[in-house]
Amino acid sequence: MTQMQHNFKISLVASILLFSAFAKAQDTLSYEAYKQKAPVIKEDKKPALQRDTIKVVDTVITNTISQDLPQVLLDTQVRDSITFNLPDNPQAALIDMRWRKELARMDLFDSINNIRESHTYQPEVNLELPTDTLKKRLAEINARTPFNVEYNPSLESVINRYLKRHKPAMEKLMAVSQFYFPMFEERLDKYDIPLEMKYLAIVESALRPRAKSRVGATGLWQFMFATGKMFNLEVNSYVDDRMDPIAATEAACAYLSQLYDIHGDWDLALASYNSGPGNVSKAIRRSGGATNYWNIRKNLPRETAGYVPAFLATMYLFEYADEHGYTPERAPINYFATDTIHIKQSIALDQVSSIVGIPLEIVQFLNPQYKLDIIPVVKDKKYYVRLPIESVGKFVQNEQAIYAFAKAELDKREKPLPEVLTASSQVRYRVRSGDYLGKIASKYGVGVSQIKKWNNLRSNALKIGQRLTIYPRKPVTNSSTSSSSKTVSLKGKKTYTVQNGDSLWKIANKFPGVSIDNIKVWNDISSSKLKPGMKLRVSK
Repeated sequence: MTQMQHNFKISLVASILLFSAFAKAQDTLSYEAYKQKAPVIKEDKKPALQRDTIKVVDTVITNTISQDLPQVLLDTQVRDSITFNLPDNPQAALIDMRWRKELARMDLFDSINNIRESHTYQPEVNLELPTDTLKKRLAEINARTPFNVEYNPSLESVINRYLKRHKPAMEKLMAVSQFYFPMFEERLDKYDIPLEMKYLAIVESALRPRAKSRVGATGLWQFMFATGKMFNLEVNSYVDDRMDPIAATEAACAYLSQLYDIHGDWDLALASYNSGPGNVSKAIRRSGGATNYWNIRKNLPRETAGYVPAFLATMYLFEYADEHGYTPERAPINYFATDTIHIKQSIALDQVSSIVGIPLEIVQFLNPQYKLDIIPVVKDKKYYVRLPIESVGKFVQNEQAIYAFAKAELDKREKPLPEVLTASSQVRYRVRSGDYLGKIASKYGVGVSQIKKWNNLRSNALKIGQRLTIYPRKPVTNSSTSSSSKTVSLKGKKTYTVQNGDSLWKIANKFPGVSIDNIKVWNDISSSKLKPGMKLRVSK
């Protein structure tokens, strides 16, 4: 090797080492810059979130650091209003941030398509759908699905009736479907079931995971208690798996797959899902051995006779929503942008909401299977909480502190108090002036729907002096009962000024007979985000 070659080799090695050191320094600087933005909990100490250590002050913004909460900042904005600023592991958060960008690309793709396909006019819903046009569209659907989608006057009648439904309600249903359909399709594909079967959940429950029929069928896929047990759907005092979107969808797919193996036809499988294989086999016999749904339809139970047409009409409406002028909003939550956490200690959904900083109605929407809004811990069973991805990392990073806080809150509720009504007691409550279901439910730690169920109430309307049976979830003292009479009644107010910590769910519960949808419609708002000081109309 010549001296020149030797010198060149040394220079090359030095350059490589120098570049590597520079790249490493850049990564370190980038990581350190990110690291400075989020506090890190020391691993030799376990933080504990305890309200007793928080000093609530009457100021604009004050950062208070407790001795028991090293490096955990608690921002207090107004008196008695506390928000938790949970630290996260910076390196793990950086990874989350990077792969979340991939999710954002789906939004970009949708935006590009919207711009490319947008029109300068808004077509109106065509209530008079020409028969020839319908025949052509049904033929197009029939060509791409294993269902027997053929034109007939009965189906045309159902479709026209669907088109005359309240348009905003249907658009809202289409918006909610954006959350559920990806999850449905994932499991339908797993069982090799036609993806169009996702529309069945709309016919069954209008995509309401807590829907319950008059005969007791429950959940998105409307399982009866016995049928749910056949497919390992657990039902107990705290949890109803029939209301769990994933567990119920898995069971529905297994059941539909079983029904298809029996009949070898998806139309008949649908009919069996509604009325059972026995009724379908009877209809086949009474129809002289015919196996086409439309030929045996007259011999099926009345409800089942309209079941498949309703399914096909729903499929048509969703497949041709653009042609009929439906413009649903984009779902605020993406199913693929959520994740689950295995819960190791009992915790209430309202505690999760307040700690993580997510509106309670969102936490309830993502976790509908918990009947009492409490996630229990039972030996040999695993229960999970589903949260938006951006909140999962913070929850896991501060898990021990969160459990400590939840336990402290629970212990505080269970301390002996003078004349305490325990959670196992039955309470007879007398409605007073200014009472409404949301207020009473909050007082006893139960849900409005539970009070209505216990008392067979069909509406939120109450009468002064009316007696209500309540099974309280949290202890209540008589002192809190007397103080309720001092509360200023909001009944009769036309407008409401948004306060710090308010959500649409909280505001709706303050006014009897008012729902979140009412507030959105009356104020022409689509988002659930509120700003303190906003004036909202709370009466029609």
